[in-house]
Amino acid sequence: MLKSTFVVALLFWAATAFSQAALGVWKTIDDETGEAKSYVEIYEDKGKFYGKIARLLKSAPDKKCEKCPDERKDKPLMGMVILENMQYKDGYWQSGRILDPEKGKWYTCKFWLKEGDPNVLVLRGYLGPFYRTQYWYRVPAEKK
Repeated sequence: MLKSTFVVALLFWAATAFSQAALGVWKTIDDETGEAKSYVEIYEDKGKFYGKIARLLKSAPDKKCEKCPDERKDKPLMGMVILENMQYKDGYWQSGRILDPEKGKWYTCKFWLKEGDPNVLVLRGYLGPFYRTQYWYRVPAEKK
C-alpha cells in the first residue's frame, strides 16, 4: 500500500514538474520575415497557462492592437495577454487560444516542447481543420 501511494505521488509530481517546463520567456519569430518579433512570458495562474507580451523587438514599445475585436482594441501590445486558458494534458498544453494581434483574430491552439530540445516550444494555431505551426525559442535569463 505504501509503495503504491509512493508511486502515485511520484507520477503526480513528475506530471506537475513537466507541466511547469513551459514557464518562462520565449522569443517569437515572424512567419514572413524570419526575424525575431517579440518576447512572450508564459506563466501559470490557477492551474492554467497564459502568455503575455513582455517585449516588442521590431515595433515601437507603445504600439497598440488596432485590429483586436474585443476589449483589447486600441490597447498597448506590451503586457497584453495573447495566449490564454491553456491546460496541460496528455503531454500538451491545450484547450486554450492564441491571439494574432496583427490580424486581430483568435485561434484555438496547443503547444509542446520539441522532443529532445526543451528550449524550443512548438505552437500550433488552428482555424477549423487548418493550422499553422510556429517555433518559439526560450530566452536565457541574462537576455530578458
